[in-house]
Amino acid sequence: MKKVFRKIHLWLSVPFGLLITLICFSGAMLVFETEVMEFCRRDLYYVEKVGPAPLPMGKVAEKVAATLPDSVSVTGVTASSAPERAWQVNLSKPRRASVYVDQYTGEIKGKYERAPFFMTMFRLHRWLLDSMKPDGGIFWGKMIVGTATLMFVFVLISGIVIWWPRTKKALKNSLKIVAGKGWRRFCYDLHVAGGMYTLVLLLVMALTGLTWSFSWYRTGFYKVFGVETTQGGGGHGAPAQTAAHSPFTNWQKVYEELKELNPDYKQITVSKGSATVSFNRLGNQRAADRYTFNPRSGEITGATLYKDADASGKIRGWIFSVHVGSWGGLTTRILSFLAALVGASLPLTGYYLWIRRLVRKGSRKANIQLKKVA
Repeated sequence: MKKVFRKIHLWLSVPFGLLITLICFSGAMLVFETEVMEFCRRDLYYVEKVGPAPLPMGKVAEKVAATLPDSVSVTGVTASSAPERAWQVNLSKPRRASVYVDQYTGEIKGKYERAPFFMTMFRLHRWLLDSMKPDGGIFWGKMIVGTATLMFVFVLISGIVIWWPRTKKALKNSLKIVAGKGWRRFCYDLHVAGGMYTLVLLLVMALTGLTWSFSWYRTGFYKVFGVETTQGGGGHGAPAQTAAHSPFTNWQKVYEELKELNPDYKQITVSKGSATVSFNRLGNQRAADRYTFNPRSGEITGATLYKDADASGKIRGWIFSVHVGSWGGLTTRILSFLAALVGASLPLTGYYLWIRRLVRKGSRKANIQLKKVA
């Protein structure tokens, strides 16, 4: 049985190994993107001085709107519970565009732009730097990443069958990484012990990551949890209601009311006719309560609390949180980062051990032939 799994492990690892390394490494680089960006661009994400009270949310929106061309509008304002963090003003276009504003002075601090390094890592992780075809042609990068990730699942499972020890003593030895007995021993230990230590996390990240690659897999994954997939954007689009007065007039009223209702909030986003409250809790990091309000009066007219939300919306947030390791806070993110780095090293150590074995076999055959000739 182990011989069969050994062949499966080798035949899948050799053609897909380098792809797996790229996917794992780029994924590791994305884990702490927010922290790295906030450290490097503190001037963008934080205000210079915390004032006694921020400007009204509608006033902040108006100040930004006054600087925009006619084709672009303010779609919402996101306020953090941390008073030193700048507010984020969301724009209608381009997609996911926003600017950061000092809520105490109204100064526009700058436009949000994903750093080229992290954008490259993201595109490498998801699509191998490929782009979606405008004519609807085959998205090869996405397909290749999905296929390599699926093969990675089989590589991990076959690897544990091959190297799982039969006794407790052997298991204890298999979990050791020895650095002082030569490069080959180190690579072997890192390959075997590293794979065992990170097996569960790598499997979880691979299995959740596949939901972004294949619709058939996503449908099946959801059905396992008794959830039917639905089309649509999950209520993020704000209704295009307008009033004779400024559309931002009652945003401050809504913001103040939601702050009062949710004292443990992380962020509150108010937009045209709708608002979202997210919380700084462990678990689904995309969990949020959603509200609707009358733009003319600021009266809250409806609420969809996360605890009452449909299962499909909840599982989407859980898939993302588990995939990036954010569900358990900093601890699980560090573990996910380390697991992804080890995952990137597994094909490389595997290639080294395989090539070394081929060289030794070739040397043996050459020696045998020389003896025959002699």
